[in-house]
Amino acid sequence: MANQAAVSIDGSGGQPQGQPEGVVGNIAEFGNDVATLVELQAKLAALDFKESATRAIVPLVLVVVGVALLLASLPVALLGAAWLVASALSIQEGWAALLTAGVAAVVAAILAWVALTRLLVSFESFRRTREELVRNISWIRTVLVHSGRSIPKGRF
Repeated sequence: MANQAAVSIDGSGGQPQGQPEGVVGNIAEFGNDVATLVELQAKLAALDFKESATRAIVPLVLVVVGVALLLASLPVALLGAAWLVASALSIQEGWAALLTAGVAAVVAAILAWVALTRLLVSFESFRRTREELVRNISWIRTVLVHSGRSIPKGRF
């Protein structure tokens, strides 16, 4: 009797109750794996966003302060500088004002460029999220392409 096959009376074929079989089980397992990947991907994106936001705080504050100071003091500073240039170079106040405005524009452009480059670098950490997403999508494609296929006998 010990060498006889067990016969199941309940019709489950020896499978424990509540366990999925065959294709349905594989689909459920795959769905669970995909859901887990989506959850992990979302957690990684949240981590990257938090890290990027932390890095972006200083450059954003610098941009806001720089713009505020520029807007608040620009008219007064330009007029004062123009009057000083006019008296120092003995030129008309109009030409001195244009010369002062040109120098101020160059300085403002340099400040904006430096702040913008630092701001763009602060979002570099999302690189990890992109790389992991590419790996996860590749894994899903591989599973979908190769699921249900048998391995030819001569390969292994």
